[in-house]
Amino acid sequence: MKNISKIHREITPLSMEDSFLVFDRVKDNFDFPIHYHPEYEINFIQNGKGVKRVVGDHIEEIDDVELVLVGPNLYHGWEMNKCKNKKIHEITIQFHNDLFTESLLSRRIMASIKDMFNRSIHGILFSKKTANELAERIVKLSRLDGMDYFLEIISILQDMANSRNQRILSTYTVDYDKFEDDDKMKVVYEYVQKNFSEKITLDDVSKVAAMSPVSFNRFIKKRTGKTFVNYLNDIRVGYAARWLVEKDSSISEIAFRTGFNNIANFNRIFKSLKKITPSQYRDEFYGIKRIL
Repeated sequence: MKNISKIHREITPLSMEDSFLVFDRVKDNFDFPIHYHPEYEINFIQNGKGVKRVVGDHIEEIDDVELVLVGPNLYHGWEMNKCKNKKIHEITIQFHNDLFTESLLSRRIMASIKDMFNRSIHGILFSKKTANELAERIVKLSRLDGMDYFLEIISILQDMANSRNQRILSTYTVDYDKFEDDDKMKVVYEYVQKNFSEKITLDDVSKVAAMSPVSFNRFIKKRTGKTFVNYLNDIRVGYAARWLVEKDSSISEIAFRTGFNNIANFNRIFKSLKKITPSQYRDEFYGIKRIL
């Protein structure tokens, strides 16, 4: 088992008002450090034969086509490994773990999807046949809007759930605390989401949590594995990464809009978290990105 404390918790660009995040891009490098997040994630990869897949305690080289569903908080990553292809087509779809409510999933018509979601906490690899059959529809997803997208993703999830020869990947799951489910942490999370573009002090957020600054520092470290400053920077960089790809705004404008007081500080923190500069990130993520 990996050392959990060294695995990066990704703050995805999805806000509470969003439903889905879709990346569609062709890359010549396919290294994604091992990470986890509370959102579900579908990964579809073409031309990636030889890439190494890590999901929980599972490690394997992938074939030329790949379709995987990773459940909430299960760590995962991909490495180039033996892959020589310079045109790896990747489509990633992320959605909140509460997008499909328990009330909806309890309906008979949703039974197969609910069962698939339950099994996804181990990671699910779908057969090459299923991946090929769904390829054209998955590729077209990023061109759809609104309800058309929503209905098509449900249809794709249904076909994935009912497909044959699915394979469970990890033999265990990691029981991360889902900080969004904790009442006190939820208050903090919502406060930071609303105010990240402004100056937020430790005293400010401690008052929101009804705790002393010392107690709050211990609390946030236990819940997120980070100091409050690092947690706040994660949120800010997450939004900055989203806007770098989604908007035509200058890098300096995005830096100030996400709460950083100067461009040098923004560049330093962004690079420390993303391992590349903001301009490199914008170039690397050139392609289709949709948030619906």
